[in-house]
Amino acid sequence: MPQNEELSRLMVMIEQYKEQLNQIDMQISYLQQAINEYNKSKITIKNIEKKDKDTDVILPIGGGSYIDAKAKDPSKILFDIGAGLIVEKKTNDALKKIDERIKELEENMEKIDQLRKNTQREASEVYQKAQRLYQEQNE
Repeated sequence: MPQNEELSRLMVMIEQYKEQLNQIDMQISYLQQAINEYNKSKITIKNIEKKDKDTDVILPIGGGSYIDAKAKDPSKILFDIGAGLIVEKKTNDALKKIDERIKELEENMEKIDQLRKNTQREASEVYQKAQRLYQEQNE
């Protein structure tokens, strides 16, 4: 393959690696946002469980917004188990489930971070090869 074609091929590969890295960064960002949301939920649950029944509370609903509400029974949490299904759980059970979800997300983040490192390494190798080829052409 002529050097110009090889250099063009390597440049396309570098662009593809850049796009992959951007996608990986977005996935990591989404996972971090989910972890942050679960941590906020834990804080809210811990604060509410200390309240008496029928206590007025201010609940965060996201985006820096809150709603006035009454905690009918702060020892029970309505918990999303997926597919639009919500079940009632005791606060300790809900906190354990949230911790499990956080752990899963963190494990996924570690895997994706390893993928990012591998992709960066491969991109760096292709970039170095392209640089060498470019220098050879211009000598």
